[in-house]
Amino acid sequence: MGLPPAILYALVFVVGLCLGSFLNVVITRLPVMLMRRWRGEALEALEMPAESVARFNLATPASLCPRCETPIAWHDNLPLFGWLKRRGRCAQCDQPISMQYPLVEIAGGLLAITVLALYGAVPQALFIYAACLVLLALSVIDFRTYLLPDALTLPLLWLGLVYQLLFQPFMLGDAVIGAMAGYLSLWSFYWLFKLVTGKEGMGYGDFKLLAALGAWLGWPFLPLLLVLSAGLGAVVGLAAQAFSPTLRGKPLPFGPFLALAGWTCLLAGDELFPLYMRLGA
Repeated sequence: MGLPPAILYALVFVVGLCLGSFLNVVITRLPVMLMRRWRGEALEALEMPAESVARFNLATPASLCPRCETPIAWHDNLPLFGWLKRRGRCAQCDQPISMQYPLVEIAGGLLAITVLALYGAVPQALFIYAACLVLLALSVIDFRTYLLPDALTLPLLWLGLVYQLLFQPFMLGDAVIGAMAGYLSLWSFYWLFKLVTGKEGMGYGDFKLLAALGAWLGWPFLPLLLVLSAGLGAVVGLAAQAFSPTLRGKPLPFGPFLALAGWTCLLAGDELFPLYMRLGA
């Protein structure tokens, strides 16, 4: 006898909160880890002495206040509830803690129950949810740092191909073509834009992210992904320019819009794609 739906969804939401909490660790620490590695490689290439730095990875050190660096007690570190308990402030220095933390945790929980509602408790849902979490992490990292780390984009690509192989082998050809075409389409746009303007319109991480989405969705979805992401980017960019003078002239990362388009197609693509084809026709 299975769990009542209300209890099942509550449990899945709590698990999603916990995974969202782990994503916050990835989001805040992975860019720092990469910067440290790149600096170490640069020093080695320049034949300069290596710097002595404290160990820093996804597990060490324990969670700290980002302002006063006081260790966070376990009960204050509970996903969402710890932030609400302290009203978004550090227990030691009373400085505000970023809204990013509860928002990412809530997003992790909402994505979990959305995937469960759409796909049910099947193995495929775990793959889809994993892809959604990686897209969430990539979008926030890109928004904060203008980075789309290979440590996330490349596993996302391979996970998409494995998903097709295991659950939709008839789609594997479309997925491989989607990965190649996704990368080449943005790569071509990058060089065309650079030749015309002398500027770089996007980074190589964007190419790899679209390649990963092509692996998950297949090449027929690539035009829809580009239309959605470019449209969202244009709307948000124009709104930012109009309502926030400090953002005028500043570039917007493209990764969050690609990720949002990817979520839309992963979770609602079966309904959205026929509509898109009818409008295109």
